[in-house]
Amino acid sequence: MFDNHDGPSVRRFAAVLALLSLTAFAVTASMLYHVHHEQEIFAKLTQHLPKSDLEAARELSGELSLQGGLLVLLGLNTIGTAVAFAWVVRGYLTSERTLEDVKVYSADVLASMDAGVITTDRNGRMTSINPSGKQLVSCDEEHLGRTLESLGKRHALLAEIREDVATYHHPIRDRDYNLDNQGHRQTLRAGCTLLRNRRGEEIGTVLHVRDVSERALMEERLRRMERYMGLGSLAAGLQHEIKNPLSALSLHIQLLCERLETTTQDAEVDELLDVLHTEIRRINDVLDGFRNYASTNEVGRTSVDVAILIERLVRLLRPQGEQQSVKLDVQLPAEMLGLIEGDSVGLEQVLLNLALNGMAAMTDGGKLTFRLSRQDEFVRIDVRDEGIGIPEEIRSQIFDPYFTTRNNGTGMGLALCDKIVRQHDGSIDFRVIENTNPDSDHSVLGTEFTVLLPLSQSA
Repeated sequence: MFDNHDGPSVRRFAAVLALLSLTAFAVTASMLYHVHHEQEIFAKLTQHLPKSDLEAARELSGELSLQGGLLVLLGLNTIGTAVAFAWVVRGYLTSERTLEDVKVYSADVLASMDAGVITTDRNGRMTSINPSGKQLVSCDEEHLGRTLESLGKRHALLAEIREDVATYHHPIRDRDYNLDNQGHRQTLRAGCTLLRNRRGEEIGTVLHVRDVSERALMEERLRRMERYMGLGSLAAGLQHEIKNPLSALSLHIQLLCERLETTTQDAEVDELLDVLHTEIRRINDVLDGFRNYASTNEVGRTSVDVAILIERLVRLLRPQGEQQSVKLDVQLPAEMLGLIEGDSVGLEQVLLNLALNGMAAMTDGGKLTFRLSRQDEFVRIDVRDEGIGIPEEIRSQIFDPYFTTRNNGTGMGLALCDKIVRQHDGSIDFRVIENTNPDSDHSVLGTEFTVLLPLSQSA
């Protein structure tokens, strides 16, 4: 960014000019010495000349004096030029030291920034990158001089926005893209502006990259919380406006069934009544799920061993897994991780919903893995399937209430999981496991949901 390619050439020019000045001064001094010596010789010669030749001798002596004066003037001019040149060189060296100080200062400022700063030339080759940038885009000094495409497909957005800025000459702000960082979703926010020199000429671009993973996660949770809070009053209204008439309808259908049992045995009528009963139960289930999701009641908290919950759930699911050719794999730590304070029924519901979703995603069988570990002050639960994954276009919606891609689903399972986990001061997230083998026919290897629950203070 601060390369000074003219420095060595200027110093060479200064050395050559200084040598020429010294040479000129030495030649002038030598010529002045010779003129002075000639004047002494001429003065001795004039003592023996006849009077008739004295006038010509005086003219010659004047010329020698004039030459001597010119040489003195030339010497003074050479000395003045050398002094002036010395001041110029001194000013240049001072400016160069100041520039070095500015470079060190700028490097320290860039090194102290959390954001990555990358500069490129007009051809898109990287010319500098600060330490945060090296960490965020996983590169080193060897990448300098290469194009942004050398950073790989994970950071392809950087090359795209640089190309747009270089083409349309308009800055780009706050473009987000996601990375899979050791099983965690990392969100980077990038921007790009033109880089100009002191004459206003475009010499490249400057890219800024920031890690906004925590902010993006907080924004996503805030959006979920806003949706959740808005459903509270709606749930109360639905309970009153729908549940009560639905109960009356169910009662009258029951009375109608009892009346028809004594008057007719029509199979078609019985089938219609069964449909009515089934649909009323379904509506009741939807309302109950909605009420549970929108409920603001605090969960009951007791000491819970998550390992016991997982083992109990696996025993419950094993017969269904055998029917669907799904192998249940449990990976528990050798030592007890500690207890959490929570509602065991609610947490069982979370694990059950995640397990059923995973089994439903493996239509041709596979392996469903439960892995328990500790992450800082949290218990980490990973539930991984080998299914078809989650399409990119719907990943931001899977925790929304009533969003489902299954014909027989209500869309409340993951929304309820998110709510229960948040009530326990935890977090739930997921990642789609991509296949890194280019020769494989399957681009997706499954989906992994991760639940973090805080350990009890006594753990």
